[in-house]
Amino acid sequence: MNTFSLKVIACNKVFYDGRCAQVVLPLHDGLKAIQAHHENMVFAVEVGEIRILEENGNTIYGVTGTGFAQIINNRATVIVDTCESPEEIDVRRAQEAKERAEEQLRQKQSIEEYHRSKASLARAMARLKAGSKDKPIGY
Repeated sequence: MNTFSLKVIACNKVFYDGRCAQVVLPLHDGLKAIQAHHENMVFAVEVGEIRILEENGNTIYGVTGTGFAQIINNRATVIVDTCESPEEIDVRRAQEAKERAEEQLRQKQSIEEYHRSKASLARAMARLKAGSKDKPIGY
């Protein structure tokens, strides 16, 4: 199996550091799968679900915040503001955050506040989707 080096870094921790066969990342226009020997590139990562297929066949799931990914010489580095496994997500807190963001969106806001509220809502929805499942995130 062809593998490559992957490091997923969040502000507060290293979520993953090792070799893998594939990583699927959320982008603005959908999901992007990266495999070994992918062309060199840099792209923006959006809030959503990340899936890492390790070289042993095990799949690791998580929820990422915004950031970017870089692929150079069969090495991928993903730097995001947050990255959590489903077990780390507090569903009650995510539900409260969703409700707060929805309420803020109903209020009259500046453009900056509107975009901040939309981002908060996206993070809460991704956490709820991942954290409310008893089984791994499905695609």
